[in-house]
Amino acid sequence: MWSGDWITAKKRGRWEYVSRVRNIRAAVILALDGDDVILVEQYRVPLGRNCMELPAGLVGDLESEADESAFAAAARELEEETGYRAQQWDNLGEYFSSPGMVSESFTLLKATQLDRIGNGGGVDGENITVHRVKRGDLNRFCAEQRAMGKAMDVKLLLLLGAGFLQGKD
Repeated sequence: MWSGDWITAKKRGRWEYVSRVRNIRAAVILALDGDDVILVEQYRVPLGRNCMELPAGLVGDLESEADESAFAAAARELEEETGYRAQQWDNLGEYFSSPGMVSESFTLLKATQLDRIGNGGGVDGENITVHRVKRGDLNRFCAEQRAMGKAMDVKLLLLLGAGFLQGKD
């Protein structure tokens, strides 16, 4: 139906949906540093406000890197967005954030044994703010951010309800 630089609107029968061009997918990072979870906050144009999120980025978004692995993209995005480098990575599976409307999938990767190597903040004017939140304070922190008018990425539900935060790393 329509295609831009990053997304394509498609129609199959009566069903309309959006996909990434070249079937680009995403890598989402559950970054744990001791008892802290690393979150990022950035302005999201479709929402018209700041959004609290897990660090994330596109896999193979550059045509020259079409064969990029989810792990390579996650490592790059973790450093760019948060200023951390992980020594340990675990694949927590593939997920679909809004399968009734978007075909894009993301690989959830758990990053641990973090080393601070920079300030983060993203690239090209992303203006990302990094938040370190104690695991036990996550529900309170998210509630406070919502009360301040910030959007919450649905992937934060993974932290709040799926049990991925059990144990220490």
